Amino acid sequence: MKLTTKGRYAVMAMADLAYHSNEKPVSLTEISLRQNISLSYLEQLFIKLKSKKLVKGLRGSRGGYTLEKPASEIKLSNIFYAVEEEVRTLNCKKDSKRGCNNKSVKCITHNLWDRLDNHINGFFENVKLEDLLKENYEQQRNK
Repeated sequence: MKLTTKGRYAVMAMADLAYHSNEKPVSLTEISLRQNISLSYLEQLFIKLKSKKLVKGLRGSRGGYTLEKPASEIKLSNIFYAVEEEVRTLNCKKDSKRGCNNKSVKCITHNLWDRLDNHINGFFENVKLEDLLKENYEQQRNK
């Protein structure tokens, strides 16, 4: 499976934003410090997240970012899509007639990896930012 830091960091940053934005807009510097993600990398991610209307930016001395919609409406798959992250288990294109090994037929395990790909992407489609916050809250409460 291929999931780059771009996707992982985008989810981490969005979860941090969702957790801390009830009080006020959150600066990227704050997210950077809490999550140990480079500020310049966050800036690149947030340009994409903003263009897909997942976050909105507020300028000024009290500026920062807030979620564009409630955490209960933002799926992890939305975040991956916004930052152009594609979670794949296949080396070939699903609809291609050529297989993963560049032969004219699909490899013998193609259908297995295709089903896994569907399962993983379905998982991300069903998990929302709010779910991550609830899990974190439960974990903190049980310590």
